[in-house]
Amino acid sequence: MNFLKALFNTSMVAASSPSASSDKKKIVTIVLVHGAWADGSSWNKVIPILQAQGHEVLAVQLPLTSLEDDVAATKRVLVSASAPVLLVGHSWGGMIVTEVGDDPKVVGLVYVAAFSGKEGQSTGELVNAYPTPPALSTVRDDGNGFVYITEIGMIENVAPDLLEKDARILAVTQGALAKRTFGDKLTKAAWKTRPSWYIVSGNDRCVSVALERDAAKLMGATTTELPCNHMSLLSHPVAVAKVILGAAESVTKM
Repeated sequence: MNFLKALFNTSMVAASSPSASSDKKKIVTIVLVHGAWADGSSWNKVIPILQAQGHEVLAVQLPLTSLEDDVAATKRVLVSASAPVLLVGHSWGGMIVTEVGDDPKVVGLVYVAAFSGKEGQSTGELVNAYPTPPALSTVRDDGNGFVYITEIGMIENVAPDLLEKDARILAVTQGALAKRTFGDKLTKAAWKTRPSWYIVSGNDRCVSVALERDAAKLMGATTTELPCNHMSLLSHPVAVAKVILGAAESVTKM
């Protein structure tokens, strides 16, 4: 116990020292929110690019059990942010960004092939308003309230831009998505009060491209369209990071 106490006291001193708290390169804290059938490692290729520019980067690990639970997980991460937060969401993560983004720490929102909408809208409602994307035909129901993407679905629909061996890994490591999330409704729309940026995946087979373009238009987001499929954060990490870094630069000037 004495060792733990000493370690804790040492950590507190280090955290409060000028050298640890005055890193001027950490202009913003970039909080990354992954999508359905994924985890925080989705951002592995983007994270080092952001860190190289001196930003603090935090990745949320979503339970994917409900909008409420995923929002709570994201808010826990926001507490650790040492600077104003740029909140970034991929796919289902866009709903969390839209719901959490009015937190006082958040100064901007970035959406990557992501869902978003108005108060009272659900992901299921948004999906049903457009032609069904191919990925939804390769969803497997486990019979216990959760759904997965099949291996062939991951290879052909979710991550066709990646090497097949890498898509197979995503299939194995995916997070199970609770079916109830499709009916969970937004109670807030943070894009109404925060500047937003949107990266459209122009060849997306997981989320309707028209849905993405309409979401960006609804928000009045600064929009970039990439010639890629759904997992742009893995297939085009430099382009995705460029948009995030541009947003970070913009919010620091506001």
